[in-house]
Amino acid sequence: MLSIVKCQVLSVVYGDDMDAYLLSESSFFVSPHRLILKTCGTTLNLLGLPRILEIAATQANMHSVYRCFYSRKSFMFPERQLGPHRDWKQEVEYLDNIFTTGAAYTVGKVNGDHWLLYLTNPGESNPCEISPIDPDPEGSQRLPTDYTIEILMSDLSASARAPFFSSLSPSDNPHVHAAALSQQLGISDIFPPQLTELDAYTFSPCGYSANALVRWDNDCENKDGIAAESDSSQEGYYTIHVTPEEGWSYASFECNVPSLVSSKNKSIPDLKTLIQRVVSIFQPGRLSLTLFISSEDDSAEESVEAAQRAFKMALIGGQVNSHFSRDTTSLLNGGGPPTYKRTDKINYEFGGYDLAFASFELIV
Repeated sequence: MLSIVKCQVLSVVYGDDMDAYLLSESSFFVSPHRLILKTCGTTLNLLGLPRILEIAATQANMHSVYRCFYSRKSFMFPERQLGPHRDWKQEVEYLDNIFTTGAAYTVGKVNGDHWLLYLTNPGESNPCEISPIDPDPEGSQRLPTDYTIEILMSDLSASARAPFFSSLSPSDNPHVHAAALSQQLGISDIFPPQLTELDAYTFSPCGYSANALVRWDNDCENKDGIAAESDSSQEGYYTIHVTPEEGWSYASFECNVPSLVSSKNKSIPDLKTLIQRVVSIFQPGRLSLTLFISSEDDSAEESVEAAQRAFKMALIGGQVNSHFSRDTTSLLNGGGPPTYKRTDKINYEFGGYDLAFASFELIV
């Protein structure tokens, strides 16, 4: 399948509930009932979908899809893409030929930073007899909240970009180099190291990728919280990919570990802290944040609005960690910690999911 997509496996971390494959062009996560394939550059992500469905049917006896999500940020260089990825309309048409009731959305400014999403509704296009995690007939088990946050950053500062350039010799191990770099920059400390298994890779002459499996005990839930209650330990992931070249620098962070807006569980950072930790590492001039959360009632809508407040608190008013040292005259002349202005705020309600989307620009 990956040969169709035009990438290959570099390494893998095996977890209890999920396996994380680091790819030459991003990441691949495999769970019992879910696959997540992230690719970058000019890879052919969607062309791998028919092969994925074939493998699921022939090797795992899974003949139907509960739900499909496809999303991406607007391309910096759409003219360089291949296959259906040349144009959003072509991507939608390709997916519509596989799923009969998918829906496509553009979130954000069409003439600015925006986020594109295609999703199917459960049980309509490819009906399943059971959901991915089937509650018992008595209704005693509640479906766990499906949660994903993305922080998509561009125009990284020169000081943030510099560590991601490297001239590795043939004898250098890119995993060892990346592990040291991760510790140096604070990537290893985004979540507590004792809860995290990190797999990182340094590319030569530039670039960086990392997958991490995070194991935690979810022992609390806030009124505005996003995490579901659980009496057992859980496992999630985060993944980071960095392109540091000047003029088109970009870093992405994606994570499905539920971060409460304010948490009593100190082992997991709250949403504000998580955002600040990531942004302080990459120091972007522009960024977009998306929080995608499953919704069974009005609680998800409350959580999305609470997340929007956390986005704002994390980035506006010089709240980003003090070691963020943006290369701008205003900061060098005593302008204080960097702050952002919000350029877009959108809440969306889909079938069974709610989305918080916001864009920010650095004030210089």
